[in-house]
Amino acid sequence: MAINFTPHEVKLNLKNRTGLKTFIKNLFAREGQGLRNLQYVFCSDEYLLQINQQFLNHDTLTDIVTFELGEDPEVTEGEIYISIERVQENALKFKVTEEHELHRVIFHGALHLCGFKDKTKEQGALMREKENEYLELYFGKNS
Repeated sequence: MAINFTPHEVKLNLKNRTGLKTFIKNLFAREGQGLRNLQYVFCSDEYLLQINQQFLNHDTLTDIVTFELGEDPEVTEGEIYISIERVQENALKFKVTEEHELHRVIFHGALHLCGFKDKTKEQGALMREKENEYLELYFGKNS
């Protein structure tokens, strides 16, 4: 089981990578989803926009794009692309630290791979609840 964090033409300040990998593995276990391989790619708005256009036919900026690459629905083999520029802008918008927002998006992608969606209002509310649950578990009550 491997989890990798790869910056693509951006600077990445990601603390405690080993602890975060363990936490993500535990997130998958708590949600009852197997995990074989997970690649996080941290990139620019421009790079993520190209991915969004090419693979999803969306012509908008986004903070995250998640791909399940495996054949077995019970075991995740995925890639998660995160725009560091969107994370920085959203941290200002939501008045949280960049570290907090980065982890929210990291957990958001993992939750997508565990089967959570956010297309409807109800799905979005559950996704936020799960993000907050994992942020609290990771950072403590004051996250």
